[in-house]
Amino acid sequence: VRRSHGKINRRGVMNEIQRGITLISRGFNTMAGSAVVIMMLLTCTDVLLRLFRRPVPGVYEIVGFLGTVVIAFSLAYTSLEKGHIAVEILVEKLPPWMRVGIDAAVSLIGAVLFALITWQSVAYAADLKQSGEISVTLTMPIYPFIYGIAVGSALLCLVLLMETLRGAIRIMRT
Repeated sequence: VRRSHGKINRRGVMNEIQRGITLISRGFNTMAGSAVVIMMLLTCTDVLLRLFRRPVPGVYEIVGFLGTVVIAFSLAYTSLEKGHIAVEILVEKLPPWMRVGIDAAVSLIGAVLFALITWQSVAYAADLKQSGEISVTLTMPIYPFIYGIAVGSALLCLVLLMETLRGAIRIMRT
């Protein structure tokens, strides 16, 4: 972050924050991709071993837990890449400043929603940890995966807040 005449360059700060969020999101997306590969390998191994009447115990539970990793950890990067479904049939006919405003408002609403999901996931994980809740077959604790949902949701919340801020800045400049 560069200082010019004793002032902090705000654009530089925003770019650094954006870069950090992007790097973390990529890392989480890589973990999500790895979880998909592990799910595929486990499922294929289980199917093959079932032919010899030797199924892998707990595959259903592991695949379910890894599914939470895949979904939660891929949300932020997918949002950065504009990979979520968007219906633009009406919005595309509006002037550019209105589109930016609508995008910023939608990002803010999404950020609030995912902040609530983060908060509730942390509370739920804490309850599960305190109660000692475990999976049926493998007797694995469940709460770490719920914390994973909270982390993925919090990261998406940061992405959406950054998009909201960028949209607001673009509107003020026009």
